[in-house]
Amino acid sequence: MPEPSVVLSGHEAARGRSAHSGDRPHAVLSGNEALARGAYEAGVRVATSYPGTPCTEILESLGIYQEVEAMWSTNEKVAFEVALGASFAGARSLVAMKHVGLNVAADPLFSSSYTGIYGGMIIVTGDDPSAHSSQNEQDSRHYARAAKLPMLEPSNSQEAKDFVHEAFSLSEQFDTPVIIRMTTRVCHSKTRVQLRSDRTLGPRELGFKPDFDKFVLLPRQALNRHHDIEERLVDLRLWADNSPLNRMELRDRKIGIITSSVAYYYVREAFPDASVLKLGYTFPLPEKVILDFSDEVDHLMVVEELDDFIEQQTRALGLDVTGKEWVPRVGELTPERLISSFENQEPSPPETGDITIAPRTPRICPGCQYLGMYNLLQKLEVTVTGDIGCYTLGALPPFDGIDTVVCMGASISSSLGMEKALGKQARGKLLAVIGDSTLIHSGVGALMDLVYNQGHSTILVMDNHTTAMTGLQGHPGNGHRLQQQQAPALNIEKLVEAIGIEWVRVVNPYNLQETEQTLHEALDHHGPSVVISRAPCLLIERRPPTQQAVVATEQCTDCGECFKVGCLAIERKPVKVGYTASINHDLCVGCTLCVQVCPENAISPVAIAPTLVNITD
Repeated sequence: MPEPSVVLSGHEAARGRSAHSGDRPHAVLSGNEALARGAYEAGVRVATSYPGTPCTEILESLGIYQEVEAMWSTNEKVAFEVALGASFAGARSLVAMKHVGLNVAADPLFSSSYTGIYGGMIIVTGDDPSAHSSQNEQDSRHYARAAKLPMLEPSNSQEAKDFVHEAFSLSEQFDTPVIIRMTTRVCHSKTRVQLRSDRTLGPRELGFKPDFDKFVLLPRQALNRHHDIEERLVDLRLWADNSPLNRMELRDRKIGIITSSVAYYYVREAFPDASVLKLGYTFPLPEKVILDFSDEVDHLMVVEELDDFIEQQTRALGLDVTGKEWVPRVGELTPERLISSFENQEPSPPETGDITIAPRTPRICPGCQYLGMYNLLQKLEVTVTGDIGCYTLGALPPFDGIDTVVCMGASISSSLGMEKALGKQARGKLLAVIGDSTLIHSGVGALMDLVYNQGHSTILVMDNHTTAMTGLQGHPGNGHRLQQQQAPALNIEKLVEAIGIEWVRVVNPYNLQETEQTLHEALDHHGPSVVISRAPCLLIERRPPTQQAVVATEQCTDCGECFKVGCLAIERKPVKVGYTASINHDLCVGCTLCVQVCPENAISPVAIAPTLVNITD
């Protein structure tokens, strides 16, 4: 009879509430929760991150352990350097980020390969095949090869936890940071996990021990350290060949499939009779293991998501191998997609989900400050450069309010670039939209560049006091740290003024007339201008509304102006002759944006008793 299992949250498992089978506690955890649990068990002392899907919950799960100093950083580069500094001081440390965050941290990533570590250090990167919550499908495995750092790839929650223990040992044995690559499905899928009841601290003594040749990367030292890296790679290849993280499963010898990460499970479901080499250690690649596996099978294939990372290295060993001729490069794999691709011997297109479930377009929450701002931007006839956050949804109908989205902080830089290219014809026609968290993350440097190079763009800062898109995390601008501590809150107005921008205004985004006038003044200003739209995220301050909008049907002409607000609470319903607007009172929060835009005065606010409204968390 199988052992009993229970489903617990990561917080419950962390607090010791776990199911027991004999002396082996276990719980059902997501990959993120399990990795956090493994870091705690392995004695991590300092953990850092900037929130980003699919990895956000790693730090949130670590934050409940008082023995761990877990903290949000202003961006991934800073988070990486804090974790590296903790390692220099002898502590086991961890830094987590999504794949595009690794780009931000690339500078210290490459240098950390040269300095090495003292206390063990783990770098967790979360790749996002199919770009569910990202602006690209980047394959972070190339960073391991480029920086010459070892990389491990768990395929389920148990491995996510166990690989952390292996990674810390590997880090300290070979004097190197170790990358653990997660993907969206591994991060968020839940599987049964065996827990340890003890916490093992690392072998290093706390305290920094100066070592000029190791920690000071002047050109001469860097050249010497490069020799050390190449020698380390030779040793790591030998280690990889003997690592228990790689597993050979021999079944039907006609076909042998090399795979890793969650693709292993897709392979097992799609080709249950095939022999499989499951790699947990994907850089340096275990070359001897691959050669031995090829001797056992007639035909060798590689199944991996995104790029042909393993396939290229396997082919470089002189082996005849197939892969991307039929395995898709774009989008997530599934068993069904693999079967279809194999049968047709060409990549099948990405699947769009269960056809029995109606598609759902992401939408801005009812009553959010962004709704009013995008309603106004439609009227301004300006080019709007956008950024990364909830407000990116302003690019979609009915707003169609954002013209470019590239990466964190690029709105300000892109606006300046357009301005310099277009010259005087761009005056008063360029506006950059950026959130408070994104401004702090990577917009401040761009803002300084705007002043230094004498730009004239208008910057609209959407300040909602949180990092909303990834789950309401704290940042230096709202004074809330990860582990519930209060902290000084950055004053955005004073920061902007200190940079050298003299024209700064704060507006209430729920007063459309005043806000529209301020935006016109900002665009007309000769020089850089900043408008700060300030209102708390409604998911933070969940209060029952004291008023809601009501439509006078007889006055409504179905002109459609209220629908341009884009609020989900505004619906269209048929009447005897034509249609009329209608307010869904289960969604309406009483913000009055629809009231302000109605040209017929057909919508008005009506006071209600808060107790009559059903507010659920």
